[in-house]
Amino acid sequence: MAESQIILILILVFVLIVTFSAILKRYRRCPSDKILVIYGKTGRNSSARCIHGGASFIWPVFQDYRYLDLKPISIECNLTNALSKQNIRVDVPCRFTVGISTEPEIMTNAAERLLGLSPDSIQSIATDILFGQLRLVIATMDIEEINADRDKFLASVSSNVEAELRKIGLKLINVNVTDIRDESGYIEALGKEAAAKAINDAKKSVAEQNRFGETGKADADKDTRVNVAAANALAVKGENQSLIDIANSDALRREKTAQAERLAVAAEKVQSAKALQEAYQSERDAELARAEREKATQQANIVVAAQIDKEKKIIEAEAEAEQARRIAKGEADAIFAKMEAQARGAMEILSKQAEGFQALVGAAGSDPQKAVLMMIADRLPELVKTQVEAVKGIKIDKVTVWDGNGSKDGKTSTANFVSGLMQSIPPLQDLFKMAGMQLPEYLKGKEAPDNQEPEKPSKKKGTDKE
Repeated sequence: MAESQIILILILVFVLIVTFSAILKRYRRCPSDKILVIYGKTGRNSSARCIHGGASFIWPVFQDYRYLDLKPISIECNLTNALSKQNIRVDVPCRFTVGISTEPEIMTNAAERLLGLSPDSIQSIATDILFGQLRLVIATMDIEEINADRDKFLASVSSNVEAELRKIGLKLINVNVTDIRDESGYIEALGKEAAAKAINDAKKSVAEQNRFGETGKADADKDTRVNVAAANALAVKGENQSLIDIANSDALRREKTAQAERLAVAAEKVQSAKALQEAYQSERDAELARAEREKATQQANIVVAAQIDKEKKIIEAEAEAEQARRIAKGEADAIFAKMEAQARGAMEILSKQAEGFQALVGAAGSDPQKAVLMMIADRLPELVKTQVEAVKGIKIDKVTVWDGNGSKDGKTSTANFVSGLMQSIPPLQDLFKMAGMQLPEYLKGKEAPDNQEPEKPSKKKGTDKE
């Protein structure tokens, strides 16, 4: 069940991906140099929908699309033997630049008539229209109008050609007429006539200008002489007035010069005095400044040096004292830390021993005597081992025994020797006494009383054999 659900989910995901990819493939954006033409079921009365500079979704099956190129097309129209209004045949070589229009109505015309055509086919259709309209315009104009008023000729060609090109979705971008010629030489004759007329007009203008020049020259000479005489008179008058002005100016100059020299001498003497006074004042100030500098130098060399040396010694002494204090404090802290650690260790050992003794007494039923006996019993193997170690190191190379089998207490000489040897080892009771403790009674080795018989082991029923 789970596998079938997974397969169903994968199928749905695959279908969604394929659908989304198909939608993306059918969404088309129109470049700025093209027209997107959507044809098929467009939902309008027109046969196609044109989009310039936008985007649209193309429904599959119901719609399809193509592009119209907006690049300009240059067409050369070398019109020959065109009949003018004067029945004179002329040659008019022209170059037209056309292109598909981006106006909504004209774009629809282009989609209906030019969609699917190659640029050469579009150029051929436009060329036929241009030739026809060009012939029509030339037939309505005189040679003089065509040759003289080029602007009017170009305006007429543009208006007629533009109207016809709009019908197939094109628009006229530019018209350029290179030259106009006719087979009868009429235009050339008009040119020669215009040239001759221009030459004659120029000669006439030259003669008139020469006449005007001679008359003007005579008038100019008269005016020149009158003006020269008047100018000479004015010049003499001006010269005399200039001499008077020069004399007055010289007198005034001398007066001003003398006054300026007097003022200059007085000012120079005043300035010299002020300069001497300022020099004396400057020398006095300089001497005072030098004395102050010498005083400051001596003070800096002696007093300041001594003060610096004194402060240096004080700082060194304080540094040594601080260092000694830190060393002493460090040693004291180290000793204190060491003693404190030892005290803590001893305290910990004693605390643990006290806890152990307290637990041992508790295990002995709160009887200190039994607790001591338990400790002795725990240490008894070590005590016995110590006694054994006392005689372990004794080396007996050779023992010779003469046993006479006679003694007062009934023992042999050999038995007395061994008994004396064992008595030479300190007994356990003496060791305990030296340690300040008392050996328990059952370890002292006392004999049982004579009247006390040893207990006989009891017989269990059913275990004795007769």
